[in-house]
Amino acid sequence: MGLLSDPNRRRALISMLTRLNAPICVVCYFAGVAWFMGLAFEPFTLRTYMSENAMGSTMVEERFPAGERALATGREFAAHKKKVGGMPVDWLVKNMQDRGLEVFTQSFSRTLPFPDENKERYIVKGTNVYGILRAPRAPRTEALVLSAPCSPGDNNNQAVGLLLGLAQYFRNQIYWAKDIIFLVNEHDLIGMQAWLEGYHHTNTTGMSWSPLQGRGGSIQAALSLELSSDVITSLDLVLEGLNGQLPNLDLANLFYAFCQKIGVLCTIQGKLQRNDWDSVSGYSHAVQTMMLMVMKQASGRPWGDHGLFLRYHIEAATIKGVNSFRQYKTDATTIGRLLEGMYRKLNNLLERLHQSYFFYLMPSLSHFVSIGYYMPAFGLLAVILLLRQSSPGVLSVLTPLVISHLTGVALYALPIRFQETAVEHFPVSETEAVVLTAIAIYTAGLALPHNTHRLLSGEGTEQGWRVLKLVAVLYLAVLLGCTALINFSLGFILALTLVPLAAFVTPHVPKVLSAFILVILSPACTLLFSVFFFQELQDMPVSFQDGWLLFLSVISQGILDHSLYGSLVYPLIALLVFPCWLLFWNILFWK
Repeated sequence: MGLLSDPNRRRALISMLTRLNAPICVVCYFAGVAWFMGLAFEPFTLRTYMSENAMGSTMVEERFPAGERALATGREFAAHKKKVGGMPVDWLVKNMQDRGLEVFTQSFSRTLPFPDENKERYIVKGTNVYGILRAPRAPRTEALVLSAPCSPGDNNNQAVGLLLGLAQYFRNQIYWAKDIIFLVNEHDLIGMQAWLEGYHHTNTTGMSWSPLQGRGGSIQAALSLELSSDVITSLDLVLEGLNGQLPNLDLANLFYAFCQKIGVLCTIQGKLQRNDWDSVSGYSHAVQTMMLMVMKQASGRPWGDHGLFLRYHIEAATIKGVNSFRQYKTDATTIGRLLEGMYRKLNNLLERLHQSYFFYLMPSLSHFVSIGYYMPAFGLLAVILLLRQSSPGVLSVLTPLVISHLTGVALYALPIRFQETAVEHFPVSETEAVVLTAIAIYTAGLALPHNTHRLLSGEGTEQGWRVLKLVAVLYLAVLLGCTALINFSLGFILALTLVPLAAFVTPHVPKVLSAFILVILSPACTLLFSVFFFQELQDMPVSFQDGWLLFLSVISQGILDHSLYGSLVYPLIALLVFPCWLLFWNILFWK
């Protein structure tokens, strides 16, 4: 305290920070990156443990016997699906009723803002089928959900068969204290969104759906099952949900505990756990696994049907069957017993999962990095913005702020609104029109704001750009801080690229080189590099042409995810991040 209260010492500290400002900023940046990379080193992580007492032991006896019968049911489901050319609603209703469930259907429809060329759909119509197993030992105020999407072709037929097999087995047990809802949803996320909106009596996306005729209790937890092969070699746990939300860590711990008990090979991000953490290859493997989670979380899109449950404060995850590690075999009976054990433990819950972490990263299923460990890495990057503030006089910076944000509003609103005009005048499809319009507005924005300083009262002065930089730096610091609190992965990736340019851009640096660096570190180029990096992490490198097509696809999917499910990544980039970057572009060309 004496250092801050003594004027002489305070002046000496300020003088030192001013004199060594640039070196301190460089050290903070590399220290933040090094801290983050060190999080994957096993001695710096925490071993997972069960925080919820009601799920603290896996000592339940799993007896599910009907794996082969479930696979036969899945083949029968596939035959009926092929026969009707979609969801075999009548067949599903009859089979659920035969298993003693209360069965209901929900029809829904949604017209997309523009065609989804990845899945070749524009007007989506479908039906969800769900059956409710009423709890015999409780007042039916709480529920659990087991879902399986009805996917096109031969995908996920085995999951539907196993779901029906578990429904029949669960129906004969008397220990259930919660309703169990067995849901088969059509058109993947769109069908799940319609069912959740109907279940909770909300309509946030403008989708048309019929009201649900049957409901269970308040949903406590949910699992989505994806199995597309009779032979399963491992089970992959998918956690990343809408806008980077994650389920309570105890749900992942429960999955890992039962995999260890039953002897099922389990992965996260498709990566097996390794024991040679002290080797270079072991550490590299952990970094790769953690970075895949960071990239997926930063995308803001739900990576499974479970991702939409999280917005309703329902802890959920997707369990995906993988057929790749040929030396391991897991049959459907074993997977059924694993799910039985998990649901029996979830059945014991007296309250919602809340005692473990909601903010974490996982370099493996047995270790995690809590928010208290990874936020200092972001803090070391954010402190650079505070160190690089200028202290100018008072000057209006309203004009560049307004023009930059109007450009962001155009980037957000015009691509969808102008798609029909673009299709009429150019030989492009609706999807191409939306993406190319977004790119055109983004590129045009580079030419607009850098001349706005001429409209300011302090044009042409050192004071003018210093005020603008002060506002831009404070704006960026608040923006990154708020983003990191909600979605650390997205905030950290943006900080890695935006903090260096915010710290060192001035009108006095070489224009051509600095402009090139600013473009390389812009949000669009960050997204482009992230596409290639993500493919490398998945061991599926692509050529530049294929990467560019993926980049365009990611843009269209980001706009669709915002329109369909309420993903916030696209509006965040368009309305806040891009205008903030334009302010630094304005500073560079200040005359």
